[in-house]
Amino acid sequence: MSLVHVENLSVKYGARTVLSHVSLDVNPGEILTIVGPNGSGKTSLLRAIIGAVKPSAGRVTRGKGVRVGYVPQKLHIDETLPMTVARFLRLPGGVASSEIDAALSQAGVPDLAKAQMSQLSGGQFQRVLLARALIGKPDLLLLDEATQGLDQRGSASFYQQIEQVRQDTGCAVLMISHELHVVMSASDRVICLNGHVCCEGTPAVVASAPEYRALFGTGTGGALALYRHDHDHGHDHDHGHAHHDHSETTH
Repeated sequence: MSLVHVENLSVKYGARTVLSHVSLDVNPGEILTIVGPNGSGKTSLLRAIIGAVKPSAGRVTRGKGVRVGYVPQKLHIDETLPMTVARFLRLPGGVASSEIDAALSQAGVPDLAKAQMSQLSGGQFQRVLLARALIGKPDLLLLDEATQGLDQRGSASFYQQIEQVRQDTGCAVLMISHELHVVMSASDRVICLNGHVCCEGTPAVVASAPEYRALFGTGTGGALALYRHDHDHGHDHDHGHAHHDHSETTH
């Protein structure tokens, strides 16, 4: 039984169709990445899944009792507002200190509870948003270009943490990304979107698909190599998981 079932989904804004006849399933425990150029409907798809936009056709069905955690692309907090990380995570209330500590640890920032939100680096801020999503112990984690604004090394580190979260909690992950090194190294399955589903499959299959290459070309090797280097340095125990068949991705 899938966690989320999207069937023949179309989304319109006025007369403009942004998604047309999109169907997909998110399965328990998998990391599924949606890629596509700007304007391809990636964020609209995610908004439809969380119920923030109404489909013009088709439907989104969530499995019974499925808990969803959402990590937004960005969140603006007034820099003059004094608020610790723990206070931010406690909003709107009913969250125990032990839950906060556990979520921060899972997000890879166990020592930030007393830090001021306004003093966090970009990478720390995104990990706090990840911790906020994890407090509810989600079955499915949704990420909307969660590393926007981070450099490539910071992005690689963040997505390594996502892989660790999946390993530790068993939750599924659905993420939107424009970063090809993430697609090739941190995903079980990739869907290439351009208003409709162009192609889907394992990272290696999608990377070699004509539809994918028409949108992105074949120049993923450099970014992929950098991600692999960062990923494997000090993570040798996960060597096999990180290395898809390089020959298939760089022809």
